[in-house]
Amino acid sequence: MARERGAVRGLNETVANGLAAYYEYVAEDLHKWVDPLTNEQFWHKPYPYGNSVGHLVLHLTGNLSYYIGARVAETGYVRDRDREFMEPNPPHKDEALRAFDRTVAMVVATIRKQGEGGWGKEYTAEREPEAKDRFQIFVRCAGHAYHHVGQIVYLSRELART
Repeated sequence: MARERGAVRGLNETVANGLAAYYEYVAEDLHKWVDPLTNEQFWHKPYPYGNSVGHLVLHLTGNLSYYIGARVAETGYVRDRDREFMEPNPPHKDEALRAFDRTVAMVVATIRKQGEGGWGKEYTAEREPEAKDRFQIFVRCAGHAYHHVGQIVYLSRELART
């Protein structure tokens, strides 16, 4: 029995370290592409039907702040998803990136706080019927973040060409 508990602790640590490292990698990759952009490029929509890099950063910040911050870390965050894409008075690029970085730090800290039974705790949230436990929401949010970082890479390349 003690050996099993040790194995669970080891698995918990492996999962936590792997997820935390992945979120940090996603943030580093985002910065690699976004940091060289000017504030104007950050908020410019290169295509009339799409998003700006800035709005995608606001969306990632809101997504993580709600699904992990409000629903797991109990931060009290209240999400306005529509505003993430249509912010009429967007913050400066630097401010938006600081908010994103604080959010990723909160996600990593929340990951590290998950105890042996934390990953399997029941999870519910609006617009997220598929994730049934905390482990699933951390994985789904990581995939969602990297999906949008891929869009950011594409948009950043397009902005660099113009």
